This record gives sequence, structure tokens and C-alpha cells, in this order.
Amino acid sequence: MNIVIASDHAGFDLKKHLIEIFNKENIQFSDLGCTSSDEAVDYPDYANILAEKLKNNTECFGILICGSGVGISIAANRHKHIRAALCFDTNIAMLARLHNNANVLCLGARVIDFTYAAEIVKIFLSTKFEGKRHEKRVSKLSN
Repeated sequence: MNIVIASDHAGFDLKKHLIEIFNKENIQFSDLGCTSSDEAVDYPDYANILAEKLKNNTECFGILICGSGVGISIAANRHKHIRAALCFDTNIAMLARLHNNANVLCLGARVIDFTYAAEIVKIFLSTKFEGKRHEKRVSKLSN
């Protein structure tokens, strides 16, 4: 599984927490930044970097993190090939994959417990798109 992860300064500590889990579980990933929580950076820049990485890689998942998750999800969804879902619980993460074939998970570091965020990531990455009746709807998202 290919995973790319990025955050702004507000999401840096949650990103670091998830990366520690990925390393412990030998999950392959690419960290696209930012590199600290000390200096403010702009979340659209990191959403754009991640979107570019996913442009020609349909087998790759993205994880984006900012303070609330809202701004970075809006920025990511400006790209036609991105289906970013702001998920605040495991049920939403599962449905985002099952019904919407979301390829980017967005999290709000200031509004979610880090341990629960890791559970959300696990559900998001392990849930397969259901397809069938959802295919037609999902295809309309890229028009």
C-alpha cells in the first residue's frame, strides 16, 4: 500500500504520531511535510503537493492534516482526481471508502484524539470501495 502524508504546522504533531505508528508496523509511506510545528505554513500548499503525488497513482492513498481538517480538505478537493473526506469517526471513514471511494483522508488535529485518529486511519486504509451502484456517482465527481 502506498501512503503519502502531509500536514500544516497545526497538524504536525498528529502527523508525527501517525508516522511513529507506520514505522512500528512497517507501513510504507512518504512524508511530504511540513517539518515542524514551530513555523506557520499554509495548508493549501501541502494539499497541492499531495494532490500532485496522487495525480498518476490510483493505487495510492493520501492523509492530510490541519487544525480542523476543513481547510485542507477544501484545498485537496479542488483537484479533480482527489476525493478527500474529512473524517471525525471510524464510521465516516468506512463510509467514505465504501460509498465514495475517497482516496484522501483528512483529519483535524485540534479536534480529535490522536489515538482515535489512528483508529480512523486504520479503518480508512483497510476498507475497500464497494463499487456497483456507487460507481456512477463517484465517476461524476471527476467531471
